[in-house]
Parts: sequence; structure tokens; C-alpha cells
Amino acid sequence: MPADLPLEEPERRLTVPAVRPAPAEPAAGGPRGGHVWERSFLPWDSYFAVVWVGTVLFALAAESPGIRVRVAAACLFCLPVLWYVAVGRPLLVVQSQTTGTPAAVRYLAGLVLLFLPPAALVGETRLATFALVPQCFMLLRVPGALTAVAVINTAPVAAWALVWRPDTHDLYYNSVFAVVTLAFSAVVGSWIIRVIEQSTERADLVAELDASRGEIARLSAEHGALAERERLSREIHDTLAQGFTSILMLVQAVETELAADPALARRHLALMAGTARENLAEARALVAGTAPAGLDGGSLPDAVRRLAARHSEQTGAPATVAVTGAVRALPAAVEVVALRSCQEALANSRRHAGPAVPVALGLDYAEDTLRVAVRDTGRGFDLAGPPGSGYGLPGLRARAAEMGGTAAVDSAPGRGTSVTVTLPLAAAARSTP
Repeated sequence: MPADLPLEEPERRLTVPAVRPAPAEPAAGGPRGGHVWERSFLPWDSYFAVVWVGTVLFALAAESPGIRVRVAAACLFCLPVLWYVAVGRPLLVVQSQTTGTPAAVRYLAGLVLLFLPPAALVGETRLATFALVPQCFMLLRVPGALTAVAVINTAPVAAWALVWRPDTHDLYYNSVFAVVTLAFSAVVGSWIIRVIEQSTERADLVAELDASRGEIARLSAEHGALAERERLSREIHDTLAQGFTSILMLVQAVETELAADPALARRHLALMAGTARENLAEARALVAGTAPAGLDGGSLPDAVRRLAARHSEQTGAPATVAVTGAVRALPAAVEVVALRSCQEALANSRRHAGPAVPVALGLDYAEDTLRVAVRDTGRGFDLAGPPGSGYGLPGLRARAAEMGGTAAVDSAPGRGTSVTVTLPLAAAARSTP
């Protein structure tokens, strides 16, 4: 989870501010477009109006006291409405900012005081508690709301009893009714608050999951771009860069041969042209995303033999190819890694082994692996020495690791270098679509 999530949040209310910080915007009309109670305060206004009208009609139709008292109670009952419009509604619309504040407490205290006179005159006006109780849970924390609800349900009965001195039966009946409505208000109000809290927590979790999913998608895209960049880097290094290196070596040779040996210079110029054509074919294959030019329409052993022949032409050193096992078509990814491994090993031999050093290439087709071995008898190097800055061997190891295989290098000063790449065929077959 994000480190800046608050450890403790205020208790949820029945409504939320009309203006709130904009979260990540969901699809219009989607299921995550906000809670029902968050969209408008108009339903609450309508509910309060219905309760007020019903209370007035209920009070006017009461059997007692007299009509003048009932009309006076109805008129007095207009005062809580005016108090609600002038003071209460502005607080309720932004109640998440005003919950538990002194302004909210003052409003509810005034509402109760304005409600007591009509409730004391006509007991039927206690129907208005169905409008007053929700406001308590909106504007107060749960403990304070329960206290206010208790006052709203019991104080009017006490005031009515003091004014009219009813008989025991009527007092008992109204007292029981007040206790029942109190219990109902407390239980239902608390339960609704808990439901809303849970719903809001789930909405927060969904929003967090949406944000996490977006972050995962972004990281996945970045990782994919990085992986593709690394793949293209390896492809360019093993194909175009090696070809350009060969062309530069041939240019240097031609410069020294033009005067002394024109025939050899022309042969090297032909090699330059052939290498340039192969580079162009490799570039087109990279752009099109197809198999390497060396494998296009041929087998892996044939492609390796062509590599060996071109190496011999460019360096004048013998390069032999030995193939063991049952030659067969393998997954394209395996053949590409095997061919690139041979290209990289031959390029390293041309650069570091020394002049005219023989090279032996081997392909071993086993039942569940393909083993590629390239060995020269050149200068070699110290494996314990500091790692070089080149990209070749790390790229070769990375290619083999992507196929679940291994790449091992064995060398020592004066004893040549051996590169062995082992590729499992079962894992490659599973990963090939």
C-alpha cells in the first residue's frame, strides 16, 4: 500500500461534501461513479419535507387538545423548518467538514429546543423524530449522535407530560413508544453508519486497486520497452555491429593491398560487398521481426557452416563445423539463440584470439538439449581478471538464460577460449506459441 495512507480515519457519515477532492475519474456512468448518497442532497430535502408535511397533517388531525392549540403547534413547528433551511442544510451539505464541530452541535441544540414546544403541545408532532434522528447521525460522531437521539426521543414525552399531566395509561403508552423509537433509531442508525463505513472502505480499496493496476500496467510497459531495447541491442550487436566491424577490417586490408596485391584487394572488396548485403538482409529481418537472414529457408547446421566459411574468408583461418546427434527442426527461438551464439563467439575470436587462429564449431543434438560449442586455440584470457566493458559475453549469457539455458566460458592465457551454450528443448517448446 502507499506509504502515505492515513492510519486512522474519521468515522464515515451519511453524506459527503458537495465538493470533494477529485479521485481518479472512473468511466462515466460506471459502477464506480460514487455512492448513491454522495450524488445529491435533494433526496434528503425531499424526505425531510415529506416528514414535515406528514407531521403537520397528523398534528392537525389529532383528537386532542383543541384546534387552537393544534394550530399553534403547527405554526410553531414551522420554526424548526426555517432553522433547518437557514442553518442546518448548509452544514449538512458539507457535513464531512462540519461533523462534530461546535456549529453542528449548536444547530442540533437549537433544533431540539425549537422542536420541544410543538411536541409538548401536541404529542403527534413527535413523528418529526424520523427527520431529526438522521441529522444527528450526519452531524455528530456515533456516541454523540446516540446521546442526541436519546434526548430527541425522551425530552418531548417529558415536556408533554409536564404540560398536560396525562393519566397513567397515556403516559405509559407514550413512554413505551418513546423507548421503542429510541431503540429503533439507535440500532438502525448505528447499523447504517457501519454499512456506509464498510462500503466506503471497500470503495477506497477498489480505488487503491485501480491505482495499483495502473501502476502495474505502467511498470509492465516500461519493463516491456526495456526488454525490447535489450533484445534489439543484442540483435544489432550480434549482426549489424559485427558486420560493420568486418567491413572496417576489410577496408583496412584493402588499403594496404591496393598497390601490392590488387587481386587480393579485389577479393576483399567482394567480401565487403557480401558482408554489406548480409547486413542489409539482417536489418530487413530486424525491421520485419522475422527469422535471421542466416536461418531463412535453411537449417541451423547450414547457417553455422556459412558462418564458418565467411569467417575463413575474412580471416584466412580454418573454421570447421562438427554436427552430432539427430539433426531436426527445433523451435525458432532455440535456433536463433544458437546461431547468435556462434556469431558472437566467432566475432570474439576474430578480435581477440590472434591472426589466423583455427576455430572449431560444434552442434550436439541431444534428446532434450541442444549444445553449441565454439573453441579457438588463440591467446585466451584470464577469467579471474577484471570483466571487460564489451557487450558480447553478457549478451550471450542473457540470451541463453531467456531460454532457460546456460552459457559457459573457459579460457586461460595461451590456451585458447571455449564457449559452450546449452539450451533445453522442452522449456523452449512450451514457451513457443
